[in-house]
Amino acid sequence: MKRNSVVFSVWIVVIGALLFTTGLGRVHLFDWDEINFAESAREMLVSGDYLDVQINFETFWEKPPLFIWMQAFSMKLFGVNEFAARFPNALAGIITLLVLFFIGKRLRDESFGLLWSLLYACSFLPFFYFKSGIIDPWFNLFIFLGIYFMIRYTLPEHNDRQGLHAVLSAFFLGLATLTKGPVGFLIFALCFFVFLVLRRFRIDFRWKHVLAFIGVFAIVGGLWFILQIANGHLSIIQDFIVYQIRLFRTEDAGHGGFPFYHFIILFFGVFPASIFAVATFRKGVLRIEENTGMAHFFRWMMITLWVVLILFSIVQTKIVHYSSMCYFPITFLAAWYIDKWTNGDVKIGKEIIIPLMIVGIVVGLAAFAIPFIDAWKSLLIPYIGDEFTRGNLQAMSSWIGFEWLFGVVLIAAVILFAVFLRNRPKAIFTLLAGCLVFIYGGVFFITPQVEKYSQHAAIEFYQSKRGEDCYILPLHKSYAHYFYSDRQPQNTNTDREFLQRGAIDKPAYFVLRNQKREVDGFVSQTVDAMKLYDKNGFAFYARYPK
Repeated sequence: MKRNSVVFSVWIVVIGALLFTTGLGRVHLFDWDEINFAESAREMLVSGDYLDVQINFETFWEKPPLFIWMQAFSMKLFGVNEFAARFPNALAGIITLLVLFFIGKRLRDESFGLLWSLLYACSFLPFFYFKSGIIDPWFNLFIFLGIYFMIRYTLPEHNDRQGLHAVLSAFFLGLATLTKGPVGFLIFALCFFVFLVLRRFRIDFRWKHVLAFIGVFAIVGGLWFILQIANGHLSIIQDFIVYQIRLFRTEDAGHGGFPFYHFIILFFGVFPASIFAVATFRKGVLRIEENTGMAHFFRWMMITLWVVLILFSIVQTKIVHYSSMCYFPITFLAAWYIDKWTNGDVKIGKEIIIPLMIVGIVVGLAAFAIPFIDAWKSLLIPYIGDEFTRGNLQAMSSWIGFEWLFGVVLIAAVILFAVFLRNRPKAIFTLLAGCLVFIYGGVFFITPQVEKYSQHAAIEFYQSKRGEDCYILPLHKSYAHYFYSDRQPQNTNTDREFLQRGAIDKPAYFVLRNQKREVDGFVSQTVDAMKLYDKNGFAFYARYPK
């Protein structure tokens, strides 16, 4: 490794650590996904059962255990808290930036590798996900590496390491399967099939490589599934498969959406990279690429982008992070276009400047306005029909007073990009630096205040019940009460009939959305329930043993 690469790598690790590890514990874990996985990790520590993923100390068959093992190990090191739950993804962020740097360096040079890493780190959702406690950053990294080594395997020129690349591809795809299930392999398989169709099924391969690929993938990806079957838990695997099918066919997990949902999410969520990536969709754009290895990689990234987009547009369940695998191809395509622009091979015109300005200014204005919500919410509340939302807005945040500046920084960044357009390195540096300041400032300062309007009151209540021998039952789907009340195995009863009307042996607490229909229904069915208080859209009730 050259000295420059070592220096760049050290800087990526140091800056990545500063960006992704600071402030991880400043805001509560968000219901559902963040708390869901963290709670499974906590229950592993409490129960000592590291093979079965559990929620409420019952088998939870929706996800395999690899990411939850990471969180459990992190909790062993840092305690059961938000920082520990999110720390694995901070590591994923650092590793991802290093991976992009070295792949970019191999494709072109160190400058391209740095540009790709910067674009990934400075785009909205990719940055935000590295500060989260959800599965997808590791899941996507494993899929990407599986695809990358298959790209290396299928290079047109002579490749004397095909066997190694096949094994590495299978290994990382196996880890992806062990992280979130077979959809990781499905994404790869669809991409590979499209590639074969475009190549008219002409590809140089050896059968021993195919067998090695199958063997490694089966061992790594199937390890947990094999152990479950060996322990007589075949039903867990069956339930897992049924759940995966249900996600595809129905609007499961409480999330539906329109067909172009993910197009919109990616266009705004991967800003500013998405704006430049769109410019690569023009017919014949690849003609200016003389590097065959880069052109080969470009085609694979374009295939990956469209396969993931189309696949999850067909899937009925619509969740923001389902299309997060697209962050890799989008940021690559953006880096490729910007690299060509800085070298004078392409131009940046109104088709890029106008959407860049519009999105940047609109998002910047929204961020500018949010810190003033307490000043103008009284004007908004009378026009909101939903009682729960009105209650949420009754919360009070503790704004420092300078948070609006982050919106101004983003607006200034897109404007200065247009002003500095002739000085290309200065223009792109200004844009990316401004986006990074905006994202980091937003996550560090704005998100903790916004959380107070959504779930803070409920979590505050759950935390107050830590150490108390009691039952807690939200009347809406939630995982927060498990994690934040430190639920123990002896308090796992969730039988609503028993808790509302039965002869309970310890206090039972109920958390409701403070909506008239829900509250009236609960009160009529639970005549001896005592109202404790209501706060910020939630109502809290209790029953005590007689």
